Amino acid sequence: MKPMLNQDCLISLVIPVFNEEANLDQLIERCLSVCRGLGNPFEIILVDDGSQDQSAKLIEYAALANPELKGVFLNRNYGQHAAVTAGFETSKGEIIITLDADLQNPPEEIPRLIQAIHQGYDVVGSVRQNRKDSFFRKFSSALVNWFVQKTTGVMMHDYGCMLRAYRRNIVDAVLSCPERSTFIPILANNFARNVTEIPVSHDERKNGHTKYSLYKLISLQFDLLTCMTTFPLRLLSILGALAFLAGTGFGVFLIVMRLIFGASWAAEGVFTLFAVMFTFTGAQFLVFGLLGEYIGRIYHDVQARPKYYIQKIVGPTD
Repeated sequence: MKPMLNQDCLISLVIPVFNEEANLDQLIERCLSVCRGLGNPFEIILVDDGSQDQSAKLIEYAALANPELKGVFLNRNYGQHAAVTAGFETSKGEIIITLDADLQNPPEEIPRLIQAIHQGYDVVGSVRQNRKDSFFRKFSSALVNWFVQKTTGVMMHDYGCMLRAYRRNIVDAVLSCPERSTFIPILANNFARNVTEIPVSHDERKNGHTKYSLYKLISLQFDLLTCMTTFPLRLLSILGALAFLAGTGFGVFLIVMRLIFGASWAAEGVFTLFAVMFTFTGAQFLVFGLLGEYIGRIYHDVQARPKYYIQKIVGPTD
């Protein structure tokens, strides 16, 4: 493992914020209290991801009133991981902590992540205990975790939890990646040598509403599927070969049965023809849709547009 970091190293806390005006005052108060108790210099970076409520104003007021706070304001909503990346870009710490703004993951767990980093780990994840989310959220999270484990081979159990700690070199490696669609926990694990995770408590959302609708969760599934691996394309080739063999075998079977029992055996073959046609038509649309996902990503990456645009920064920048 890597040697322990200097106990006086700077700690950066990066928090993406989107329409969380009801939680911000308590979030800032609790984060300041925790960070001041660490005994390390620190900075708290609140990244406003194009909020439509009063979140941006609250962040600006807090940044002007507290020298440890920095407000980073994006011109529109880019998504959670783009906002975290913007926070990474403006951070200066040797240890970088990420945290959601909804207070479901208590800021009071931060010292335990830092302690694990000091033990020599590059990335420290967290596993939410006794989750207070709906069954649908738990099920979708379990599905994501299973898929990521099978695809990457890294057996971490809660990729959806934003409460995580990274060393500076890992964050710099993540920032060096030019692709637009990134899932930071997975990308960071690709660069890390020593990875661990710790159990953390999980609270109910007391204010505001979850930002992950059914559509966004489905979009996240596609992002995960296409940003990590080309295995689905190989799988399509295998399924195509199996479908071809099955169709050929079924065609031979129909010819034999027709010769034995005559044309009346299967209603002159009309319904069988429709069944086969619909099956293969549906399979083609599935294949084209998945290919379209990859082609769309190639299109966006070739454009080489920025992942986000920082409109302004309020607070210390040196």
